[in-house]
Amino acid sequence: MTFDWNWEFAFEILPRLLRATINTLIAAGVGYGIAMILGLVFALALRSSGRLPRTLLREVLEFIRSTPLVVQIFFIFYVGPQVGITLSPWVAGMIAIGLHYSAYLAEVYRAGIEAVPRGQWESCRALNLTTRDSYVRIILPQALPHAVPGMGNYLVGIFKDTPMLSVIGVTELMQAANSIGSETYRFLEPYTLVGLIFLALSLPTAGLVRLGERRLRRKLGL
Repeated sequence: MTFDWNWEFAFEILPRLLRATINTLIAAGVGYGIAMILGLVFALALRSSGRLPRTLLREVLEFIRSTPLVVQIFFIFYVGPQVGITLSPWVAGMIAIGLHYSAYLAEVYRAGIEAVPRGQWESCRALNLTTRDSYVRIILPQALPHAVPGMGNYLVGIFKDTPMLSVIGVTELMQAANSIGSETYRFLEPYTLVGLIFLALSLPTAGLVRLGERRLRRKLGL
């Protein structure tokens, strides 16, 4: 078996892959934004006083974490229209990513909140702060540094999971590579370039997360 790498072909398809990379970044960014917001809402809801709603939400989140992302993508895109919810591949894909990772980020937020010393809660009660003010002004600013490492890991995970959106026709990086391979019958160059592009995205992202964590902890005096 020979390693038949064609540099001319690689440079020819690179612009097409880079255009698809923009779609990948948009899908990952929007999906992560949805996951961050929903994850925080879920984490706070899990600390509510209602036992039955807490139990139901915990079971729903466990179900989401226990099923593959690709199944959830198919369900939202193909089953949704049968109940009157028709979404474009882009919207369905980003909602699926956001919902899937929100279940994981809820646990990250929960762990961060529980890492806040109990004395901080007692201080909030002593100051007669409302629950909202206690979270916004006291608890969440201290919980965030504990949550940042886990949040960063899942951001990198979202980058690596965006190729699953190709199953419903979203033109992201992996879909572009598949199309190039089908058209030219050359798969070595497009798939190798895809791997390198994902590496170029993931490594700096992980480094920026670590840098952001250090700066945040230093700013908060932790």
